Formats: sequence, structure tokens, C-alpha cells
Amino acid sequence: MAAQQVRGVIAPGKNQPVEVRTILVPDPGPGEAVVQVQACGVCHTDLHYKQGGISDEYPFLLGHEAAGIVESVGEGVTEVAPGDFVILNWRAVCGRCRACLRGRPWYCFDTHNAKQKMSLEDGTELSPALGIGAFADKTLVAAGQCTKVDPTVSPAVAGLLGCGVMAGIGAAINTGSVTRGDSVAVIGCGGVGDAAIAGAQLAGAARIIAVDIDDKKLATARTMGATHTVNSKETDPVEAIRELTGGFGADVVIEAVGRPETYKQAFYARDLAGTVVLVGVPTPDMKLELPLLDVFGRGGALKSSWYGDCLPSRDFPMLVDLHQQGRLDLAAFVTETIELGAVEQAFDRMHQGDVLRSVVVL
Repeated sequence: MAAQQVRGVIAPGKNQPVEVRTILVPDPGPGEAVVQVQACGVCHTDLHYKQGGISDEYPFLLGHEAAGIVESVGEGVTEVAPGDFVILNWRAVCGRCRACLRGRPWYCFDTHNAKQKMSLEDGTELSPALGIGAFADKTLVAAGQCTKVDPTVSPAVAGLLGCGVMAGIGAAINTGSVTRGDSVAVIGCGGVGDAAIAGAQLAGAARIIAVDIDDKKLATARTMGATHTVNSKETDPVEAIRELTGGFGADVVIEAVGRPETYKQAFYARDLAGTVVLVGVPTPDMKLELPLLDVFGRGGALKSSWYGDCLPSRDFPMLVDLHQQGRLDLAAFVTETIELGAVEQAFDRMHQGDVLRSVVVL
């Protein structure tokens, strides 16, 4: 059978505007699936790809925060079938690496993607963002990248669990082990930070302190579950967090910015034996300097959260169910829905901090 021709948003070269082009999607081979994309969020990682911050394997097929319907599957695929409503993930666990074999599949060190490549009409192979490439009518993925969830949920909402919202909720619940009665501070209130706030609320945290330099973002953080807000432009956040926690510091501090300055704030704003979770993504040139005696003397844990340490098969259906019960407002993360041709403008709005998530609806 011939490959299908569909529309897709590609990044042709470093910092060049994105383009909507015709792309070729091959039929699924063994272990692969073709998914008809219904919605895909515009994530900061897509912008990193466009800017060359991830690799230089242009052209990229952008988009990875997606939900849709399985159209066809290749040989040997049993976990999903045509017609299934799925969220796409970039952690298709292998089941064989040392993390999987030790019963920690959320750390899988050998996640896999589709073997075949999608391409432009002239045969140029595309590099799909995070192995997904979902700013397209259809995309080819490894079947393990498809997680079946309740089909009655809105695709625009469900897709967000594919990346940013899962990263934030998981940073609080999975990595930070936030539990009932805890005090939690979240530094950086973009999409991931707000999701961490929502996750802390879901876990039963008693006090949730949102820290940002933008009052608009702090106002949004309150709607997501923050009980207190701190504008760190005007107030020393470490002092403010201590003051709001009886002078001690928070049990868990989640750093959702990814900068040395904010990481240090997180480090000193936690209680003795508290936990710091880094979920903000630093750049390769950043360095961190801390007195080793303080690292020792304060005890506790300094953790990094990859993808919210999520196991998609476990976490996506659970979070969709909580949303359907009205206990987790995922719709609050969708600022606007847009068409495939409006991705470049969505990047501009993201840059200005005007949106939590623009979602492409196909």
C-alpha cells in the first residue's frame, strides 16, 4: 500500500518560521500504529526543536502533546486496536532494560519510537518531535506510545497529559511524593508549574505557595489551587516561603524554571529533610554552585523529575478519570484552540507569556 499524504507542521531549519507541508505517513510496520490526531498542545519543547535547542536533525515534524484515534496497527500489536481513543506518550517502555526489570518502568532507559520514518513528498526524512510528530492530520508511532483512555473526554484536554501537564502533576505526586498535610512551594507558574500546583492540591497538600515574577501568572496559580502567592520580583521568595511555613520552609519545593538562581531558592526554601524537585529544564551551559556542607546539613532529597516520573499506562487513565469526576480541572490549562496554520503565532504568544496552552484542534 502507498503512504498516506497528510498535512503536517515542520520546522525546516534553525529559527526559521514553521511551515504547513504535505507529509507522507507510511503504513504501520511491526509494533507500530498510525494515529489520526484530533488535538495537539503547543509545548515549549516544540519551540526548543525549532530553535535548535534539542538537535540539528532538521526538518522536524513538530507537535507531541496529542490525543487521537488509532487508525491502523502493524503486525504483533496487541495493546491497542483501530478505533481506540489514545493519548500519545514519549515513554514507550521496553520491559527489558535494567529499570524495567527492577520494577521501575517509569525510569525505562530504552524507550522506543516507530522504526519507519515519515517524510516530505520529495523523500526527505522527518525527525518527529519526541518521537511523536503530531502537528499533523495523522502520525506514525510505536504502539507502546499509545495509551488508551476513556473516549468520552475532550481530545483537547486529554492531549495535554501527553507532556506538560503530566510533567507538573507527576513532579508533585510521583517525584515529590506530596501527601496530605504537606506544605509545598512551586517556583515558576507556567503550564508545568501550574500543573504541579494542581497535583499538590490533588494529593491533599495543606499549603501550596506559588512563586513567580508575574502577577497575572500568580492570579492563575490561585485558580489552580495555590493557597498563597509570592511575587519574587518584590519579595525574597526564600524568606516569604519560610514565613508562610512557621519559619521552617516547605516540605516539598518544586522548581519549574530550570535556572541556577531559582534552584538555589528552592534549595534554601525547603524544610530540614525536605525535598527539592527540579522539573524545569536547564540549558547545557548552566552551572550550579552550592556549599557542600549545606547539602549535607539540610538532609532530605534533591531530585530531578523526568516526565513527572510517569508510567503512561498507569497515570493517564487515572488522571482522565479524576478529570471526568470533576476532581482535576484539566480544561483550565487550555487557553485557546487554534488551527494547524496558526502554530507560529502560538509560539509568539507563548513567548509573551499570554497563554498556558494553545491547542491545535484538527
